[in-house]
Amino acid sequence: LFIVLWLLNSSSKIQKAVGGYFKDPTGTAKKVGTSEVGSGENFHLTKQNIAQLKEQLQKSIRSINDLEKLRKNIEMTVTAEGLRIELLESEKGTFFDSGSPKLNDSGKEMLVLLAKELGDVPNHISLEGHTDAKPYGGKTSYSNWELSADRANAARRLMAESGLHPDQVAQVRGFADQRLRNPKDPLEASNRRVSIIVQYLATNNPDTPDADAKEEGKSGSETEAKPSQQNDQHESSAKP
Repeated sequence: LFIVLWLLNSSSKIQKAVGGYFKDPTGTAKKVGTSEVGSGENFHLTKQNIAQLKEQLQKSIRSINDLEKLRKNIEMTVTAEGLRIELLESEKGTFFDSGSPKLNDSGKEMLVLLAKELGDVPNHISLEGHTDAKPYGGKTSYSNWELSADRANAARRLMAESGLHPDQVAQVRGFADQRLRNPKDPLEASNRRVSIIVQYLATNNPDTPDADAKEEGKSGSETEAKPSQQNDQHESSAKP
């Protein structure tokens, strides 16, 4: 009786929260909603509105002159996991210092912008680091595995400081040269990249391909590398 009386006198927010508990007492359901992109934690990424998020990100990039010139180095594609955003390196290095997990000014500016935009959605984020097939030319104890993982982790760290909400990052992975963007040219600069995946929320909605995403996520699991414990200041000019 006390609980009933308390609920009747509580705010609608509390009533919704309690109602949500009884619908999902284990807390496994994700927070979903129907609002538009940029309206915070109620946004629900599906096949229908993923194009809207992609368009908003592209618009934000175009609005900043320093980033507009980097458009050719940014790819956004819809996959079974969600929206994949790829930051592609060039011969001279676009987002990171040559052969290093240290972000340059362009990389920092781009990731800060993306963090502010993606922090407005509840979806989990995964980050992946990739290299080309050229062996790392720095210290012998440091390889493309460490470099790819450390670049992904450097991106995670800055994005977490710049707008992503707590616990939004689900995974940080380094794949070295095991997932080449251009297998026909393993040494091509664009194989060196950081991927940011905005994952679909778990839902019963048939438009959200969670099963496919999980299945795709299994591939390459044996080749994942964790970010090294070393500082993000590794310097080497042997490999861009």
